[in-house]
This record gives sequence, C-alpha cells and structure tokens, in this order.
Amino acid sequence: MEIMSPQNTRVKEWAGLQEKKHRDKAGKYIIEGIHLVQEALLAEADVECLAYDLDKGMPAELKPLLQSVQGMEVIGVSAAVIAKCSSTGTPQPVFAIVRKGQQGLEAILGKPNSWVMVLDGVQDPGNVGTIIRSADAAGADGVILGKGCADLYNPKTLRSTMGSMFHLPVVEGELSDILPQARERGALVVSTSLTGVESCYTHDFHGSQWLLIGSEGQGISPQAAAFVDKSIIIPMAGRAESLNAAMAATILLFEGMRQRGIHRQ
Repeated sequence: MEIMSPQNTRVKEWAGLQEKKHRDKAGKYIIEGIHLVQEALLAEADVECLAYDLDKGMPAELKPLLQSVQGMEVIGVSAAVIAKCSSTGTPQPVFAIVRKGQQGLEAILGKPNSWVMVLDGVQDPGNVGTIIRSADAAGADGVILGKGCADLYNPKTLRSTMGSMFHLPVVEGELSDILPQARERGALVVSTSLTGVESCYTHDFHGSQWLLIGSEGQGISPQAAAFVDKSIIIPMAGRAESLNAAMAATILLFEGMRQRGIHRQ
C-alpha cells in the first residue's frame, strides 16, 4: 500500500498523534526513526502500521523483522507525508503507529525484592525519558510516572528513552494509590533530600526498594512525601546547589545496581 498525499485522512490522524489529546482518544502513539521502530518490533509491541519513505526504501535494519510481525500494515509514503507526521525539523525515514499497552502495575508489585524508580511531577520529557533509559540500564524492575510527570508518549520522552520503554514496565498512575500498595508488599520507599542524614553510598539498597524522585523545581509533593520511609542525600563536593532529576536518579540507580550485584547477561 502507498499513500502520497499529506492531506490523506489517515495521514492527518497519524500527525494528530503528536498531541496528547489525540493520543489519549485514539489509544495510540507514534514513534519515529529506525532505532525506536526496531526496538518496538523486537519487543513485540502492538504495532498497528509501519510507514517508510518510498524514495529511500525500507531500512535494511528493519527488513529481517517484518516477516515475524503479524497483523501490521506496511505502507510506503512520500517525503511530504513523512514531514507532516514528524515532530522534528529533520524527519526520520520511517515511523510507526503503536497501540498503547495495558498498564503493568501488578507485574511490578508482584516482583520479589522489587527495584523500582518512581517519579513525582518530573515535567521535562527529556528527563523522564533519560530516567527510563537509566532504569533499564541499571536493571530496575519498572518505572512509575506519577501525576504531573511528562507524558510517556510525548515524542521527546520517547526519543529520550532510546527504546528502553519497550524493555521494562512503565506505568502512569496516582502515587497516593500505588505507593501504599508497594509498602503493603514490603517495599521501602526512599527519597532524596538535601536535608537527608545518610549518604546514598552508605544506604543499603538491598531488598524491595522504590526510589522516589521529585520535580526539578518543587521537589517531592507533600502527598507523595507522606509515604516516604527514608530520605537520603547525594553528597556533593562542589558548589552546585542540586542535581537535575535525571542525574540524581541515575546516581541512585547505579549505586543500587552496584550493591545489588545486578549484571546484564
């Protein structure tokens, strides 16, 4: 199948997925670029259709994966269609429309000694995506995005994950509902604080622990803070007042990985 006109009805629907209201209504999102599409296919995400630039042809990296995917449309499109559906000034030669999956909260809660990153009001999509990538790299069991966080399906968030969103459960939800459930199942909720007494390098990260990171400007909300069991500090030798959310989360994740002895096979 081929679509050449950017005025085509389906193209308008695809382009609309750059906006959250249309993603929420359709229950779908758009991913752009060879790497993200490749990761989605390898993870067997629910890809509805894949569109590629007819002039450039199907990317070689994707060709071996197409035969193993069932029920996915493959559509050749014009450069004008690619440009209309792109969120960047330099459009990628391929994009895909993916149906949103089911929330995987129970899979995270049911994990023995769960190792989870929780975000409270982290608004920057780049930070949210980077934290998901770091959680994946550090072997975390999942990421929880609380109220006020950047939308997981925002194009910038998706790009910043570099495909890691397809490697571990990422759940959007209300922390006042989720954190009590985690604590009931034995999780220790740990946050960072400039007034924390214990260093993140002496804190024991073994066992079930959920690491809570607050917003860049406001920190952890009072609602989420009510469920914190322990606050720790990331010691700094220089004069910087604080670290941004992604940097702080990454430090905690990798110190936890070191202590827990998590190694990628």
